[in-house]
Amino acid sequence: MAFLFSLIVLAFAYAICRFLLMLIPPNVPSIDVDASDVLDDGNQTPDNSFIYIPPRGRTPQSETKVQCYEPATMKYLGYFPALSRAEVDERVAQARKAQKVWAKSSFKQRRQFLRILLKYIIEHQELICEISSRDTGKTMVDASLGEIMTTCEKITWLLSEGEKWLKPEYRSSGRSMIHKKAKVEFHPLGVVGAIVSWNYPFHNIFNPMLAAVFSGNGIVIKVSENASWSGCFYFRIIQAALAAVGAPENLVDVITGFAETGEALVSSVDKIIFVGSPGVGRMIMRNASKTLTPVTLELGGKDAFIVCDDVDVPHVAQIAVRAALQSSGQNCAGAERFYVHRDIYALFVSQVAKIVKSVSAGPPLAGKYDMGALCLLEHSEKLQNLVNDALDKGAEILARGSFGHLSEGAVDQYFPPTVIVNVNHTMKLMQEEIILWVS
Repeated sequence: MAFLFSLIVLAFAYAICRFLLMLIPPNVPSIDVDASDVLDDGNQTPDNSFIYIPPRGRTPQSETKVQCYEPATMKYLGYFPALSRAEVDERVAQARKAQKVWAKSSFKQRRQFLRILLKYIIEHQELICEISSRDTGKTMVDASLGEIMTTCEKITWLLSEGEKWLKPEYRSSGRSMIHKKAKVEFHPLGVVGAIVSWNYPFHNIFNPMLAAVFSGNGIVIKVSENASWSGCFYFRIIQAALAAVGAPENLVDVITGFAETGEALVSSVDKIIFVGSPGVGRMIMRNASKTLTPVTLELGGKDAFIVCDDVDVPHVAQIAVRAALQSSGQNCAGAERFYVHRDIYALFVSQVAKIVKSVSAGPPLAGKYDMGALCLLEHSEKLQNLVNDALDKGAEILARGSFGHLSEGAVDQYFPPTVIVNVNHTMKLMQEEIILWVS
């Protein structure tokens, strides 16, 4: 399926971005962001010239450092500090001071901030995608679709619609208060906290940040411990854009750490945004309820793909496979189970099997594979357990893709795309979210 489709997608994404670039006013400045330390392939010093082996279980040392490595190759990338509760409180306090200044900014200044970001993203989309690919294992095509295009769409929407939705609204005061006027005004909340997942490191940082800053808020973003390396580079882009428009430097902050860091953030901000699993989402909601902090949750699920009997089967089969394989299946909105009308079931399954057999998985930056690696080591183990449970209960493997050349120490970071049939709802595979590509 693959290579030709990937080229078509990349060409389309590039054309869209070039069109957007033409819409940016010529007076929008360019920003310079140092990328020297992310372009050296992480192997220029003795400290990061080895294959990283994640420890089984946590140690006191591992609790203070967030270790980073390339999932596709297991090459070590470095580490970042795991912030303590006191350090989080201090970072939020700095953002709060900056927000009081930014709350008085004009929409003109905020739009300029967005335009500067949009210009940088379009001009440096390959760099952004490569960094996302190295930190998560996804292909450049997946990064282009899931990171670049979605973020650019958010920016262009805010540029055209944002101010309109934040302007005061005049409402009817009702018959009993006909002598009065009613007006609704929208004011910044203060400091927003965001705890975001690892599967889209660029978009998951920019998505909450863009709306928060355009609305006059500050924001502190805790990136996943599984995507801290890329997140800290993407933060530099934001810092450069803030400086270019004269915004306070602490208005946006990106922090790293584990559960303690996230818990501290929840208890210290004026609103919390969380992207991740339902289990952690419930915990955040419980903790936020203690201070009545408003919460926005974007949680995973067990997305169903329903195929009716009147579809163009070959066409829908292509879409179905793409829906399952996007970002190596590590997509909270990806299709995880398929319900197909009995009249077209045999044809649909045969078409999907044919496509999946042609899919190859391998190091994403090699440029010749359809799928990349799994971001987390334990995902491969979890997936195999789910497959084994399904097979033990009567399911069958109908088709599998192939592997390319895998790097030393990285074999367990890959799992072949798999089509399983004769499934039922007693199987864990049909009940548990996997964020992987078994269909």
